[in-house]
Formats: sequence, C-alpha cells, structure tokens
Amino acid sequence: MRPTTILITGATGFLGASLARAVLARGHAVRALIRPKAARETLAGLDISYALGTVTDGPSLAYAMAGVGGVIHAAADYRIFVPDPVRMRATNVGGTEAVMMAALKAGVPRIVHVSSVATLKPRADGSPATEEDPATPEEAIGPYKSSKTEAERLVESLVRKEGLPAVIVNPSTPIGPYDRRPTPTGRIILEAARGKMPAYVETGLNLVHVADCAAGCVAALDQGAAGERHILGGQDVTLAQMLEFIALECRHRRPFRLPRAPLYPLAVLSEMAARVTGREPMLTRDGLKMAGHHMFFSAAKARRVLGFQSRPWQEGVMDALHWFEAAGILRR
Repeated sequence: MRPTTILITGATGFLGASLARAVLARGHAVRALIRPKAARETLAGLDISYALGTVTDGPSLAYAMAGVGGVIHAAADYRIFVPDPVRMRATNVGGTEAVMMAALKAGVPRIVHVSSVATLKPRADGSPATEEDPATPEEAIGPYKSSKTEAERLVESLVRKEGLPAVIVNPSTPIGPYDRRPTPTGRIILEAARGKMPAYVETGLNLVHVADCAAGCVAALDQGAAGERHILGGQDVTLAQMLEFIALECRHRRPFRLPRAPLYPLAVLSEMAARVTGREPMLTRDGLKMAGHHMFFSAAKARRVLGFQSRPWQEGVMDALHWFEAAGILRR
C-alpha cells in the first residue's frame, strides 16, 4: 500500500500500542479511535491523531472512517471471566458489526479484522491446529471465545455477501511490552515474577511477541486476501516451561503442578469473590476447562503468505518483565 491514513480501533490496548508503532514504521499515518476517557500512556510520544468514540457508536465511527485508506479493527473485550457476558458480546460482536458496516459505507479499501485463535478448535491429538480448524460459537469455551468466534463468522459472512474487503488474522497468545491492564497471560507472567504463583495447572499455549503479531497485522493489510484467515503465532510452549523460565530468571522456586478436577470448587468460590470485589479472579471454571486442551497452533500459512516471522518466546517474556519493571508495576 502507498502511504495513507490507517484507522486503528483498540489502539490504547495491549496489541494496539504495538500496532500503532508498526503502522507508523510502515510509513502510514495513524488515526486512533479511542474512548474520551481512555488512558493514552502507551501511545505517548507517537505522532498520531485521535478520533473520540466507541466501536458501537455509528456517528463516531463514520467520523473516524472519513478519508482513511485502511482499518485495523483490534478493539475487543479480552477477559476470561466476566460477570455480564451480554456486555462482552455487545463489544466483541456488535462492535465488530458496527465497524465493518461503517467501513463498507465509507468505501474503505482495506480492512484487517483482528480475531483470535480462540475461534479455532484445538486438535484432540495435541498437534498444532491450523486455519482449517474453525470452531462454532457453541463449541467455544466461555463468553470471550464464543463472542470472538461469532464475530469472526460475521466478518466472513459480510465478505461473502457484501464484498467486505476484510482479511482476518488470528493472534495466538501475545506477550511483551505495553500490557498495561494486564491481559490474562500478562497477569500470569507478572504474578510468577513476583513469586506469587507457587503452583499451576498444566496446559499448553502458543506464545508470540506482541511486536511480531503487530507486524503480521500490517502485513495482512498489505498482502492478505479478503476472507482469508492467518494465524499469527510463535512457538508452542507448556505452561510449566514458561513458569520455570520466569522462576529461574527471577530467582524463585519452581512452581509445582496441581490436578484440575479438585480445583473446580475453588474456582466457583473465586468467581463469587470476584463478583463482590470487582477484581478478576486468577482461577475460573472456564480457565480450568481450557487448561484441559493444549492450545497449539501453526503459523505456517502466515509465514508463507504474509512473510510473517516470530522471535523466540523467551524474548517476549523478558520484554514483558522489563516493561512491567520500567512502568513501576513489577519490583524485583
């Protein structure tokens, strides 16, 4: 693409901060759609413009879309536990529909819908899943995965029926800097670095540096084909491997493994406490269900089609730790 203005939704989020930098590095201008009271610390110092609004508000979307040459829709409610799944669906599904329809109406020529590997089914034999393993919303575990799957199927339908020029990318588990909230995985890294995670439930996940994920999104904007999905993943890692790496780096004892089944009553109590305190629980029933699957994925298609590259997962963990320290969130 020739240099143009790219609208990013979710720019103040974890991936969004790296997306803004990746788009600028490609020579484009960035317009960020943000809520009026959204924190902008992770975008400080960047030469970008702002459009105030939300992904569910039609007039603000129409204003934000005016004159842009591309849209990267990365805004999403990413939580494992939510007291009100209806609100999550309103953002992840309703917001996606509103963004895509506004882009169609504005005649935006290139769109990247940032989905998730949550929309794919892990393989029963533990081998890496690919873009050929789509899930239905009913097969997804929990409100987040269900809503992201529904949103992806909506985008695919608009591509087929309305000619929506949208490419789909499916990040695996991004880690790295600018995880301000933090994300569920960032919270695990942070608590492990603090020495507050003495035990774990074994699972498998695919870790990708957030900057590599952002670069893959920009590559999809340039090179992806409408309606195609591309997994943006790094390396398949067990949770034990990641926690042991952090324990060694931070000079803590190695955590020990716990069985899943006896933890379900504790998960119920943890969720009940979360409803009272408003704090996200570390242990949830959906989290335990997901832990029963090794969520391994192959990024071979993205490497072949988009030229996607990913660095070793250990660099992502270290960059996350360094950023948490620099931001004053982690003290070692």
